Amino acid sequence: MKKICMFMAFVFCWVPFAVMAQDIRQDHLAMEKKQQVMEEKARNLLKQARGEARAKKDKILNDEKTLKKTIASLAIRNGNLKKDNTQIEKKISLLMEVQAKLTADLAESRAVNTELSGFIRGNAKEVEQLLVQSLQSALIKDRHTCLTPMINPEKFWSMDDITKMADLLFEEINAAGQVKFTTTDIIDRQGREQQARVLTLGNFTGIYVLETGSGEETGFLLYSDTSQKFFALSRLPSSSMIAKMKAYIQGESRDVPIDISKGGALRQLTHKLNLVEQVPKGGPIVWPILAIFGLALVILLERIFFFTRKQIKAESFMAKIRQLVAGEDWEGCEELLLSKQKRFIPKVLLTALAVRNQSRQEVENILQESILGEIPGIERFLSTLGMLAAIAPLMGLLGTVTGMINTFHAITCYGAGDPRMMSGGISEALVTTMLGLSVAIPIMLFHTLLSRRVETQIGLMEEKSVAFVNMVFKARNGSKG
Repeated sequence: MKKICMFMAFVFCWVPFAVMAQDIRQDHLAMEKKQQVMEEKARNLLKQARGEARAKKDKILNDEKTLKKTIASLAIRNGNLKKDNTQIEKKISLLMEVQAKLTADLAESRAVNTELSGFIRGNAKEVEQLLVQSLQSALIKDRHTCLTPMINPEKFWSMDDITKMADLLFEEINAAGQVKFTTTDIIDRQGREQQARVLTLGNFTGIYVLETGSGEETGFLLYSDTSQKFFALSRLPSSSMIAKMKAYIQGESRDVPIDISKGGALRQLTHKLNLVEQVPKGGPIVWPILAIFGLALVILLERIFFFTRKQIKAESFMAKIRQLVAGEDWEGCEELLLSKQKRFIPKVLLTALAVRNQSRQEVENILQESILGEIPGIERFLSTLGMLAAIAPLMGLLGTVTGMINTFHAITCYGAGDPRMMSGGISEALVTTMLGLSVAIPIMLFHTLLSRRVETQIGLMEEKSVAFVNMVFKARNGSKG
C-alpha cells in the first residue's frame, strides 16, 4: 500500500512537470522558427545590400572611365585646336604676304590696262559674233546688247562687264549641249510669222511643230543671224524622217535626225530631187526606157487578168467530175464542163468527153492536142517581156555613153575649171543608167514569176487530163463488168 501511495505521489508530481516541459519545448521551437525567418530576412537584406553596393561600384567605375575618356578627347581636341591656331596664324601671315604681292601687282597692272582693254574688246567682238550666229539668239532676243559698252572704244569696261561676258559665254556653252522644247515665233514656209513649238538640239538643228488647218506640220528650221529668227525650211523632209522627229518629240524614240553642219545639209535637202524630178535630167534616152516600162506594165496587167479569168479551183472541180463520171452521168458531166468551158481545165476535158468511147490512146492524143493548143495563149507575151527586160539596161547604157560624150564635149569647149559645165552630161549618164536598171530589175522579176506560173498551169492541165482519162476508163471497165 505504501508502494502504491509512493507511486501515486510520483505520478502526481511527474505529470505537471511533463506538461510544463512540453510547453517550454513548443516555445523554444516557435522561437527557433522565428529566428530562422529573421536570419533568412537578414541574409536577403544583406544580399540586396551587397548587390546595390556592387552596382554603385560598377557605376562609379564606368563614370570614372567615361571621365577619363572625356578628359583624353578634350586633351586631343585642345591639341588639335592649338595646331589649327598655329596653321591659321601661318595662313594669316601668308595671306598678308599675298595681299602685299597683290598690292604690288595691282600697281603693275595699271600700266598694262591699255593693252588688256584692247584684248577684252577683241574677245567681246568674238563673243558677240558667236552669240549672233547661235540658234539660241532666236529664243533669247538681244542677249548680246550688254557687250556694246565693252566693244565701244570710248568707254572703259569694268569687271562687271567681263563677268557678264563670261556668264554669256558659259550660258552659250551650256545651251549648246542642251535639248530644249519651247514655244516661239517662226517664219513659216509661206513667209508668215507664226507661233510654233520649237525643239532645239544644241546649236545644230531646230525642229518645229506648227498647227495648220490640215493638222500638224513638222519640219526643220533654218536660223538667220541677220534677223535672229527661225525660218521654216522651204521643203518638208521625207515621211520617214518626220515620223522619227515626231517619235522623238513624243518620247517614243531616242534617235532624231540632226544636221551637224548647222544648216548646210538642210539647204542641200531643199535641192534634193526625187525620181520624177530626176527623169528629165536624163536626156532623150529616158523616154524610150519609160516606154519600155509602160509596155511591160501593160503586159503584166493583161497576164494577171488573163490567168485570173482562166484559173479554177482544180481539186474541188475534179471532185465533182469524179462523182459524175463514177455515176456515168455523162450529160451532167458535159453540162458542168460547158458551164466552165472558158477555163483551162474544163475546156481541155470537154474535148475528151466527146470521144470517151474510143481507145485510151486516142483519148490521150486528143487531150495532148488540146493542151498544146492552149499553150500559145498561156505563153503569150512571155518572150516579149523577157526581151524588154534585156533592152532596158542596154538603153540605160546607151544613155550613159551619150552623157559621157556630152561631158567630154563640154570639157573640150570650156575646160575642166567649172564643174557645173560638166554636170549636165554626168547627170544624163547616171540618171539613164539608174532608170534602165530600175526598169529592168522588176521586169525580170515579173518575167520569172510568169514563167513559173505558165509551167505550173501546163503541168496542172496535164495532171488533170491524165486523172480524167483514168476516171473515164475506170467507169467503162466497171460498166462492162
